[in-house]
Amino acid sequence: MTFSYQQLFTFAEQVFLSIGCPPDDATLATETLLSADLRGVDSHGVARLSGYVRLWEAGRINATPRVGITYETPSTAVVDGDGGLGLVVGPKAMRIAMRKAEQVGTGWVSVKNSNHFGIAGYHAMLALAQDMIGVAMTNASPLVAPTYSLERLLGTNPIAVAVPAGEQPDFVLDMATTTAANGKLEIAQRKNLPIPEGWAQDAEGRPSTDANTVKNGGALQPLGGATGSHKGYGLGAVVDIFSAVLSGANYGPWVPPFVAFLQPSANPVGQGLGHFFGAMRVDAFRPADEFKAHMDNWITTFREAKAVEGQRVLIPGDPERAMAAHRLLDGLPLLEAVVKDLETVGAKFGVKL
Repeated sequence: MTFSYQQLFTFAEQVFLSIGCPPDDATLATETLLSADLRGVDSHGVARLSGYVRLWEAGRINATPRVGITYETPSTAVVDGDGGLGLVVGPKAMRIAMRKAEQVGTGWVSVKNSNHFGIAGYHAMLALAQDMIGVAMTNASPLVAPTYSLERLLGTNPIAVAVPAGEQPDFVLDMATTTAANGKLEIAQRKNLPIPEGWAQDAEGRPSTDANTVKNGGALQPLGGATGSHKGYGLGAVVDIFSAVLSGANYGPWVPPFVAFLQPSANPVGQGLGHFFGAMRVDAFRPADEFKAHMDNWITTFREAKAVEGQRVLIPGDPERAMAAHRLLDGLPLLEAVVKDLETVGAKFGVKL
């Protein structure tokens, strides 16, 4: 089933208003959430709306947070999200990093006491309009087994980096540090499909193609698969440390789960979930126009590289950019299971899809 962007925007915004979000926060949360659907990251978009509502119902999301700085220097800050929606806390913290970059060249912000913040790329891309390089990371529910582990100690812990260009489209890398994000398993579950080998392991550490294997005690595998998972493990660990050990959020196995039916740790080591944001003013390194001209050259060189038959070399951000243009015109497709879930959520608040 296909819905227009505006139809889904109005619906989601009304739901966020219904749980008590102030109007500006409801609009910001909706924009952040639907950026995932627009860019084709369906696992992190409106399909997650009911999950946020359930967390609010469980008292684990504060709809009216007072997001504030608890510690800062001219170029750094720790932000307390006050238990708010990560969809709101994230953009506000990123803008703090950008303000610091305006003043001193770079800004770095680590966040505690937040929740799931949608796609990392949205936050990193906020910097592009000001000729800044944006960086965004977050830790997440512990669903990932480090190399050789049977225990789930890390999240999918994504990294996003957005770099402005001139005539060419901007460079936007947005990737999980696992072979696949958990949302892709959720999509496979809804479609009753197996998952590729290398995405997950069962409770005994054996490779599994069952989309329900993580639900049944297994774990996601770090990026790199059978021979290189130590690299994904290392990247995920860095995200966890920057996002949480640095800020005072929960890290490792103590990160609170996104699903409301699982309770947070009874002995937390920090506050909520953690994020990390960076903004670098390009002209703090070299003239922005000069840099962007060379970025155009870089992008063109890679895009025009000789490719294997039937393929072409893409730049990070190309598929998502094409998807956004297509979906703004033709609408956003939702699986039947997602539509039913949204209708159930809407019925709670008298909001019609």
